[in-house]
Amino acid sequence: MPGYLYNDNLKSFFMKKLLLLTLFIAGSLMGFAQSKVLCCGNPSATQQFAMLASNKNFRMAHLNPSKIHFQSSIGEVITYKTADGKEASAYMLKAKKATNNYLLVIHEWWGLNDFVKKESEKLYNDIGNVNVIALDLYDGKIATTREEAGKFMQGVKDDRAQAIINGAIAYAGPRAHIATLGWCFGGGWSLQSSLLAGNQAVACVMYYGMPEQDVAKLKTLHTDVLGNFANKDQWINPKVVAKFGDDMKAAGKKLYVHQYDADHGFANPSSPIYDSNATKEAYGYTLAFLKARLK
Repeated sequence: MPGYLYNDNLKSFFMKKLLLLTLFIAGSLMGFAQSKVLCCGNPSATQQFAMLASNKNFRMAHLNPSKIHFQSSIGEVITYKTADGKEASAYMLKAKKATNNYLLVIHEWWGLNDFVKKESEKLYNDIGNVNVIALDLYDGKIATTREEAGKFMQGVKDDRAQAIINGAIAYAGPRAHIATLGWCFGGGWSLQSSLLAGNQAVACVMYYGMPEQDVAKLKTLHTDVLGNFANKDQWINPKVVAKFGDDMKAAGKKLYVHQYDADHGFANPSSPIYDSNATKEAYGYTLAFLKARLK
């Protein structure tokens, strides 16, 4: 009898352990399945780019930028209301003469730092009579390390970013001619900004940003697009660019593509992978493209 009691107790002990193990595995699988749905259900183009921040190689490819100190005597910080009941801030350079021409500039994954402000003023001077608004999709946060940049980029919600962009378009006014330009994170949002601008959009420039892949959305685009891409880019690579060309053609839209033997982020002089020749050539195409459409 004692032997049988011992065996029964042992059997009961192992059965309980097996049940707990089964429940643990089932719970883990369910959690994994849910995370897969959340991660990979149907992410937008901007969300797909933000997901890259989880990729170690992507983070490591973005070397921490050198510090650039820029102070302007003509730029100013503005604030405006957004449809979500909040406020947004931006860096603005007002045209010397009254004009309906506006250029919305969207920052890299580092945020609205001095490099973006400096480039905004360069564009302002070179284009001519234009209002330039450098948007802040990070709501005041500026990254100085790639870890911070990845965190901030992944923290951007599409709804909030769209509210900031729409608020800037409303600030410009219903008669404004809207051109957009952005790099990296901002390259993808440049295209999204032109989509949001509707028939007010007159030009869109993307520097190595994630293209929109929904042809139905691209059909609503009211402007040509100029894309400056890097052939050494592992993520917005030539295959992605070629598909973008096919999608734009299917949507009946015009895409001007310029590709360089450079890497992602080549146009930022504060980056160790800065390519001066590619930057100069890309800027020449960009300036001609914008000036022709912001007459």
